[in-house]
Formats: sequence, structure tokens, C-alpha cells
Amino acid sequence: MKHHKEEYLSTIDIFQDLAPGEVDRLDQQVTMSTCQAGRVFYTPADTSESLFLLKKGRVQLYRISPEGKKLIIAVLESGAIFGEMSLVGQGMQNTFAEAIEACTLCVMSRSDVVRMFQENPQVAMRFLEALAARLEATERKLEDLAFKGIPARLAGLLLELVTGSQDGSSIIGFTHQDFAERLGTYRETTTQVLNSFREKGWIKIGRKHIRILNPNALMELSLGSMPPFTKAA
Repeated sequence: MKHHKEEYLSTIDIFQDLAPGEVDRLDQQVTMSTCQAGRVFYTPADTSESLFLLKKGRVQLYRISPEGKKLIIAVLESGAIFGEMSLVGQGMQNTFAEAIEACTLCVMSRSDVVRMFQENPQVAMRFLEALAARLEATERKLEDLAFKGIPARLAGLLLELVTGSQDGSSIIGFTHQDFAERLGTYRETTTQVLNSFREKGWIKIGRKHIRILNPNALMELSLGSMPPFTKAA
């Protein structure tokens, strides 16, 4: 297990400048844990200040509104780093972290991360670069929320999800509720828009399976180059 942990740590972008001896020391500061799909391993009630490195699996970060509506802030893939606000004593305020599938996590305490940054400024710089990329993605999402309607945002989400699919045209394993939570809207609204896409011949809908038939139309809608959705052909 120790060998595998060292090997993994050495492949993380922010640690690539560390010498083998420094990686070995980092290994001693990292705790590795696993969690099963569906487990919420961080809640707003947690007071721990930790940095998480996602070795394997997928994790979703989300918040719950006072009305009980769930809004997914980010879906993280293997190699992602999260919990960075712990470095300024903020933790992941008001945020839940849930394993979408079985995950392996490396966890570092705030004190160990700060010490590592002090001793290795190049690691701190790479961390800032990663944090800037996450901030840019968050700003794009906020921009979409502010300026785009549900149809345009859903079209963009479908294109984003299909990009990583095996055949490049199918989205498998997502329910209408999953889409709604990613968009910050209601399932009924999402279902209506998906049905409209289907009626236009843009997608084919099955059980937890959507096949993209007209990606160009979805792209035009997501970019705002199509007339208002209610008038679109």
C-alpha cells in the first residue's frame, strides 16, 4: 500500500517537482481511505480542515437550499483536489461531499499542507494554478446561471457529459433528477425540456440513457446562437 501511495502522489500535477525523498516524506503525512458509492464523507457540520486528493472514483460537491433543493457545485474525477478552503481556515463551508462511485482518497491536514508549501514554493505555485482553474470553471457556471435559460444550460450539460462517453454519442447512468441537480432546477422542468429536445429530434431518451442525435443544434442552443428556445424549429 505504501508503494502504491507514493507512486500515486508522484503523479499528481502539483507534486511533480518534488524529489523522491520529498515524496517519501509527503507519503508519511498523507492518510489514505476508501468509501463506497453513495457515502457522504463530508458535511457542513464537520470541523476538520483537510485537503482531499481523489485517487480513484468520482465525487460530487453539493449544497442544500433552505427549501431543500440540492445544487451540485462540482463533479470531480480521479486526480482532482478539493477542500482547498481549509488552507485559509474556512473548511468546505455549507458543502456536502459524496462519493458517486467507490472512491479512494488521500487526505492531508491543514498544518501539513501549509508546512509543505513553506518548504516547497513550487508546489504552492502549482496549487494556485489548480485553484485558479477551479475558480474559472465556477465563474463560467455562475455566468451560465445568470445569463442562460434552462434549455441552453441543459444543452451545454448534455454536450459536456457526452464528450467523455465511450461512443461519443450516449450518456448513460443519469436520471432526470441528476440533470436537475447539476443545473440547480427542478426535475419536472428538466423532464419538460428533455422531452422538447426529443420532439425536435435532437436526442433519443431511454431509461438512464440519452443518445445525442443532433449535437450541432444543441451546440447552437447552448452558445446562444439559436433563436429563443420557444420559437426554435
